[in-house]
Amino acid sequence: MNENLEPKLPVGDPSDENKAEETKPVEANVEAAENESAEKESPAENIEPVEDVEPVEEPESAKDAETVEKTVAPDITEPIEDVAPEAEAETAEEPEEPTTAAEKNESEDDTEQPEATEAPVAKHASLTKDEIIEKLKNLASQSELPSRAEVEALKQAYYKLRSASVEAEKAAFVEAGNDAETFTPTPDPSEDVVKTFLNEIKEKRASNAIAEERLKEENYNKKLQIIDSIKNLTESSDDFNKLYKEFKDLQQQWNDIALVPQAKVKELWKSYQIYTEKFYDLIKINNEFRDYDFKKNLELKTSIIEAVEKLMDDADAVSAFHQLQNFHQQWREIGPVARELREDTWTRFKDASTAINKKYQTHFESLKGKEEENLAEKTAICETLKAIDYSTLNSFKDWDEKSKEVIELQAKWKTIGFVPKKVNTQIFEEFRALCDTFFERKSEFFRGVRDEMDINLEKKRSLCEQAKMLKDSTEWKSTADKLISIQKEWKTIGPVPRKYSDAIWKEFVTACDYFFEQKKKNESSQKGEELENLAAKKEIIEKINNIDQSLEASDAIAQVRALADEFHKIGFVPFKEKDRIYKEFHQAVDAHYDRLKVDKTERRFEAFKSNMKDMSKQDNPKRVLYKERDHLMHQYNKVKTDLQTYENNMNFLSVSSKGGGGLLKDITHKIENLKNEMDLLVKKIEAIDESLNELEK
Repeated sequence: MNENLEPKLPVGDPSDENKAEETKPVEANVEAAENESAEKESPAENIEPVEDVEPVEEPESAKDAETVEKTVAPDITEPIEDVAPEAEAETAEEPEEPTTAAEKNESEDDTEQPEATEAPVAKHASLTKDEIIEKLKNLASQSELPSRAEVEALKQAYYKLRSASVEAEKAAFVEAGNDAETFTPTPDPSEDVVKTFLNEIKEKRASNAIAEERLKEENYNKKLQIIDSIKNLTESSDDFNKLYKEFKDLQQQWNDIALVPQAKVKELWKSYQIYTEKFYDLIKINNEFRDYDFKKNLELKTSIIEAVEKLMDDADAVSAFHQLQNFHQQWREIGPVARELREDTWTRFKDASTAINKKYQTHFESLKGKEEENLAEKTAICETLKAIDYSTLNSFKDWDEKSKEVIELQAKWKTIGFVPKKVNTQIFEEFRALCDTFFERKSEFFRGVRDEMDINLEKKRSLCEQAKMLKDSTEWKSTADKLISIQKEWKTIGPVPRKYSDAIWKEFVTACDYFFEQKKKNESSQKGEELENLAAKKEIIEKINNIDQSLEASDAIAQVRALADEFHKIGFVPFKEKDRIYKEFHQAVDAHYDRLKVDKTERRFEAFKSNMKDMSKQDNPKRVLYKERDHLMHQYNKVKTDLQTYENNMNFLSVSSKGGGGLLKDITHKIENLKNEMDLLVKKIEAIDESLNELEK
């Protein structure tokens, strides 16, 4: 599988380094997780477990993270170690030396077995983002190549923190009354820094691989030179001590050279063994030196055998197998032991190695039984995805609920183990295609509402501008009504793009709050003034009631009108007292007018003039007066129409007709009243015109 093929991420998914506009879970991580698991549990490629054994066939799961082929551990025979020249006839052919993990470690670009990450992840769980970035920076800048487990653990720790911050931001967004589907996490600048260091490490790893390939070729040439040097020693007749020292130096040089091209390891090792044996066979080694070497080599090989025997009890068969390869590398770098101990030493090492190989083989064979069950589970997940009815997903809520279900299925997929190799790619590609289809359809839905959200933004911006224009108004009542109407209209408008929602809402609320705070302060200052006005008006009413009734009619009326003018000059009173105080005022005035028999039309006109004074105290007196004038003109036209109707009816009435005289008298009375009403309306309109002229000045 192509591990570089990654679908888009969902919102807040921290495992992706290249987020797309629409959030989608990285299904490639499912495949990567399987491959990583296989790398941990599968045998390293091209590793032969023990000496003198046919190469253990590597389970193909090590390459494709799927099935395991049966491995074979045939009989192993002891290689011929160093012998004295006189024993040459008894020597046997040295078996092919096994290829160890140390020599094939980087033969391919990415065959390094991943380390267990649970411990590093736990170790980094308490780190902050800055601490994680600092560690990544140190790893990127250090000369040594950092381990994959350490880098991956830091990456997971960072995205765990990032995911937590996104979830907290989303929770706050939802609590603010917003739709969760419109949520987009705020970009985190530190994420780009993390990606930069991860890319630097990746580039360093690639450069290191190129350098190692170059180093392998250099090492190969060096080892060829060493073999030639050993060959020359076998043909030299120089002093033994000198030859032996040179031989030991060459052996040390050989052991110091680690990596060579994998394809040339066996042939190179065979040549080295041939000339090494010839050196021991052709040169008569001093018994003291030989016995010392044999003793030292026996101690080293015994320690290796004991370590390998402990691995037989290791519960982790994969880990034990890979450690065994290291011990084989060490074994072949150690010289021979005494002839009488060689067979026993080698047999003991071979038996322990064989046991570990069989345990390793059994581990992978046990995985096969679960593959069909895993296939059934993964097939069921695919069927569930196929059964999604997209025609029913018509709202944010519908898509949100269905997205949660799909993400749960993806999480379940990751927990399911391997399936048979022949269907692994097919089932994964089917699952991935179904997930991609779902999230592409979801993206189309959100793109469909994006234009509507832009229109909503323009509407709210318009309302916001209106609110800002009204916020400094002192026409408290009318402006408050307008702002309340604007607020109601605001609520009817749908959502706007998330990146603008907070700013536009704050701007709108600030304007509204400013006006209502000023209105509240104004009302608070007016309250004391209104109470003083109420007391003053009560005092005037008392004066009107106490006017001397013995005065001449003209003097009494003049006093009433003067007090009435004084009454109307006083400002507003508390609203709940308004009707009561005006009723008391009119009762006091009407009592004098009734006593003095003042015409009712004149009273009405005087009352109207009093009302006009109140109108002049409004926030916008001109607008109030014009509105009242329009009302009076409408009344005037109506009265005029009624008067014409009654006058026309007069022509159809006959005094001689039955009951005609009484009806004619009634109509005549109504006509007279209508004419008086028209006169009063004219006087009112003229009074308003005079007030408007004064205001224009």
